[in-house]
Amino acid sequence: MTGASAIDEDEGDEDAGIRKIIHVDMDAFFASVEQRDFPELRGKPVAVGGSSGRGVVAAASYEARRFGVRSAMPSARAARLCPDLIFRKSRFDVYREVSAQIRAIFLDYTPHVEPLSLDEAYLDVTEDLKGIGSATRIAETIRRRIREETRLTASAGVSYNKFLAKLASDQNKPDGLCVIRPGEGAAFVANLPVRRFHGVGPRGAEKMASLGIATGADLAARDLAFLRAHFGSFAEYLFRAARGIDLRRVRANRERKSVGGERTFAINIAEPGEVLATLDTIVDIVWERIERAEASGRTVTLKLRYADFRTVTRARSVPHIVTDKAEFARLGHALLDELMPLQQPVRLMGLTLSALTRAESDVREEGGDQLSLL
Repeated sequence: MTGASAIDEDEGDEDAGIRKIIHVDMDAFFASVEQRDFPELRGKPVAVGGSSGRGVVAAASYEARRFGVRSAMPSARAARLCPDLIFRKSRFDVYREVSAQIRAIFLDYTPHVEPLSLDEAYLDVTEDLKGIGSATRIAETIRRRIREETRLTASAGVSYNKFLAKLASDQNKPDGLCVIRPGEGAAFVANLPVRRFHGVGPRGAEKMASLGIATGADLAARDLAFLRAHFGSFAEYLFRAARGIDLRRVRANRERKSVGGERTFAINIAEPGEVLATLDTIVDIVWERIERAEASGRTVTLKLRYADFRTVTRARSVPHIVTDKAEFARLGHALLDELMPLQQPVRLMGLTLSALTRAESDVREEGGDQLSLL
């Protein structure tokens, strides 16, 4: 299931629906670029993002992750977890340049490249353009070239569909490779905690735990009717994923419809100052994502879910592209003002930029749920 074993050529028969997919994920990309460019940072806990006020961690080095520091975490909390944490301001111009280098390497092996963000992408290498002989050897070659040409490391997953390839790339991080061969997907997924399923956030995992679902095997034991009753439209994704099934193709230059994020609160919030501060934090996190995706759009949508689970949305479109964080924040606050004073405490808040003019697709939304901020 793991290691250097390859997906055999005769298992890539397109008529049989078996494809060869590689998911490449750079290791702690932004933080690793900082450590590469500034040798004094190597081996030290580094966080990319704002260090004061309402700052948010955009990326954390592996040294910082050992202390529990994670992306989308408020910087103040990260500093408490790791007192020696070194904060670096984001340099998206540099990250985009390095990302372009990496994407050029991908395109040497296949035209079928679906970027998810600056630091990860799917590749369909079913057609072996260079006659390398296996998807695994192609992945090994790409990882070697990334290391030699950028002085950074990447992890890769190789499998016969996108869902499994992405799971595999996370299996042996950092600087690792994992292969899930045809026929092995269901067994691989069975042993995973459901939190590893993309689209299943902390609250989703808690709900599953309350239903006696902790692993992929537990999920696979539930029929579709049960899943629909408890998870609605998310049920079909969960049903297929629990069996290692994913029929989506790698789509180059796929246009993404929106960039956003939402936060579910452990305790409902109602005090106006806390509500406004929370919106500012979400603005910071979502704008980081917008910059990563090199996206721009014209419509801002605010989502609130009240304590009784009733959900309301407000949207505002402007005739020009929203390319400035201050305007994005202003539009978000204007939408929130329309809903103030709140009818009741809020359990979830989200903000989205849509009507995009240029963006990358994002696997985190493919499961039907938007990525949780915490």
